[in-house]
Amino acid sequence: MPIDVPGDVPIGEAARVSGVKVPTIRYYEEIGLLPEPPRSDGNRRLYGPAHLARLAFIRHSRQLGFEIEAIRTLLDLQDNPGQPCSPADSIARRRLDEVEARIASLIALKAELERMIDGCAHGSVAECRVIDVLSDHGKCAHADH
Repeated sequence: MPIDVPGDVPIGEAARVSGVKVPTIRYYEEIGLLPEPPRSDGNRRLYGPAHLARLAFIRHSRQLGFEIEAIRTLLDLQDNPGQPCSPADSIARRRLDEVEARIASLIALKAELERMIDGCAHGSVAECRVIDVLSDHGKCAHADH
C-alpha cells in the first residue's frame, strides 16, 4: 500500500518518511531491492509513494531480521501476487526457527549468568565464581550460549 505523500520527494525526504538512511536507500538501489527512481531536471532522485512503500516493507523486514536475499524473494512475491504464498511461508518459518534457536541460546545464557552470580560469595576475587567461570568455559553448565 503506497504511503500518502504529496507527489515525488527527494532522497532526504524519502529517508525521513521511511526511516531508512540515505546511504542505505542508495545501497538498496545498487543491489536491486529498490528500483532506481526517476530524476528531476536537476538530476535529483525523486521517490514516489510506491518507492516509499517498498522502503517501508524492506525496513520492516530488516527489523524482523530477514536477510537481504529473503527480502528479495518476498519483494518478488509481493510484485507478483498471483504466485502461491508457500515461499513466503517457508521464509517466515525459517526465520521463526532462527528466532527460537536464539531464544534457547539466550535462556541458556541467562541461566549461566544466574548460576555464576549465585555462586559468587561476594568475597575476594580468588573465590569469585564469575571470574572463575569466565576464565574456563569448561566450567559453564551450558555449552550453547
